[in-house]
Amino acid sequence: MWRLASSRGVAAQNEAGTKGVIKTWSRSSTIYPEMVGCTIAVHDGRKHVPVYVTESMVGHKLGEFAPTRTFRGHKAN
Repeated sequence: MWRLASSRGVAAQNEAGTKGVIKTWSRSSTIYPEMVGCTIAVHDGRKHVPVYVTESMVGHKLGEFAPTRTFRGHKAN
């Protein structure tokens, strides 16, 4: 969270009133109430997945909302 709360992160966007996308590789960051309404692009190992933060996500980790594996279905007979 320390990177997202820095001057170029969530706090800066809240003060400026802008709604840009914040890129992060930190999947283990906890979602705080200050982050509600922001869009954070979380890295899933190959690309950044945009995650719009809502009130029900507070207390969870960012990585929970950016799956790392793509399910392509079970093998057909």
